[in-house]
Amino acid sequence: MKYILQDLKVNINNNIYLKDPESSDLGKKIVEFSILLINDIGFDSFTFKKLGAKIGSNESSIYRYFENKHKLLLYLTSWYWGWLEYQLVFTTNSISDAKEKLTKAIEIITRATKEDSAFSHINEVLLNKIVINEYSKSYLTKEVDNENKEGYFSIYKRLINRIKDMIIEVDNTYRYPTSLASTVAEGALHQHFLRDHFSSLTDCDDQITPTTYFIDLVFNSLNHTTNG
Repeated sequence: MKYILQDLKVNINNNIYLKDPESSDLGKKIVEFSILLINDIGFDSFTFKKLGAKIGSNESSIYRYFENKHKLLLYLTSWYWGWLEYQLVFTTNSISDAKEKLTKAIEIITRATKEDSAFSHINEVLLNKIVINEYSKSYLTKEVDNENKEGYFSIYKRLINRIKDMIIEVDNTYRYPTSLASTVAEGALHQHFLRDHFSSLTDCDDQITPTTYFIDLVFNSLNHTTNG
């Protein structure tokens, strides 16, 4: 899979950016160092001025790629979900057993992230931390409905629908497959956040992973339906 991913590009809605950052060394540098800086100081404190100082470039050059830092966050989070989708598709494609396929999908969506050498300018481990801590800021805005209509969240929604289809394949009588699929994706971020910051509010720790919890949650929900 590593060699296949080297030839792939995460296709992001071109309305999110003004100039494709993948098209130049400066663009890739903007993406690379924005991840490092946001992880270091947080999205609220992050500015293009600080990023420009970090990469030794004028602030105005960053604005040629992104209209504002909100669009940059949309780009980073969209890239993350697209990268995760590629892993899910290639890892589960050859699995014929529906339960095994769903189990593997849950594992991919909920597990701790490892750095992928196929994308040298993106630190996936740090990007995962940004998604855990900052993703909600990309959609908890007044513009979310318009941005949704423009397709800004299409990659994330497509990933949820893939999981939903796998749930239906296991149990087509289950009444809430979409809700369960989105609960896994959103809940995984939340459980990782709780484990890191509010450990008394989760059972996840060094021994019990979010993956263990969500596999249990999903299959108990489906088993309850089947057995009922």
